[in-house]
Amino acid sequence: MIRILRKIHWFYSILVIFIFSLLFYPVYYLFSSNERYYNLLNSSRQLHSRICSLFMGVFYRFEYEVKLNRGQNYVFCANHSSNLDIMILCILGRGRFHFLGKEELLNNPVLKLFFRTIDVPVNRDSKMSSFKAFKKVGENLDNGMSLIIFPEGKIDEYHYPPILQPFKNGPFRLAIEKNVPIVAVSLQDVWKKMWDDGSKHGTRPGLCHVYIHKPLATAEFKIEDSDMLKDRIFAMINTKISE
Repeated sequence: MIRILRKIHWFYSILVIFIFSLLFYPVYYLFSSNERYYNLLNSSRQLHSRICSLFMGVFYRFEYEVKLNRGQNYVFCANHSSNLDIMILCILGRGRFHFLGKEELLNNPVLKLFFRTIDVPVNRDSKMSSFKAFKKVGENLDNGMSLIIFPEGKIDEYHYPPILQPFKNGPFRLAIEKNVPIVAVSLQDVWKKMWDDGSKHGTRPGLCHVYIHKPLATAEFKIEDSDMLKDRIFAMINTKISE
């Protein structure tokens, strides 16, 4: 019975996302047309995320270790086990932020508006693509934009419940190079509401707990310390999702 209810909620959630994506599409198209509107573009997808979550019956409790500085840009690093993670980080990011994501997202009719403009796509199997992507991300960081990234690289489809997978090294080297603080984000139980896209185990409403760790300054690190920094952020995130 529970499995049937979760499947029904999944179909309903897909319908909610589809309807509001259609409604927001003209807004996204307009605000993605010029860099002057990028803050409005981010505000729109934050509102979109809040509305979809509300209609799906999914709510978020953000617990901050310390209050974040609104005038500071950050590199937000979070674990990734659900499509809800993107909504959560849109709500958390606020204002001037952008995502680094897989190149396949360019095939999505809505998401491609972002990944052709404010966000940065990357083909991790191509060294040239990775070089160009991180060059662009570095320019965005220099311009005061925060970066949102899931350093695992993708949702692990082989482990349910999810297990934190090894991190890619790129964002940590970049954070050190640009001297931008890293904020580790532990998405603690989001997968219980929706794992991956929800198609396999269904979805359910409820409260998701999100722990935002104290920003970690990168000024003390050198480029050759990127592995050490990566392991430190990994341990921070894993400690909270393992509770």
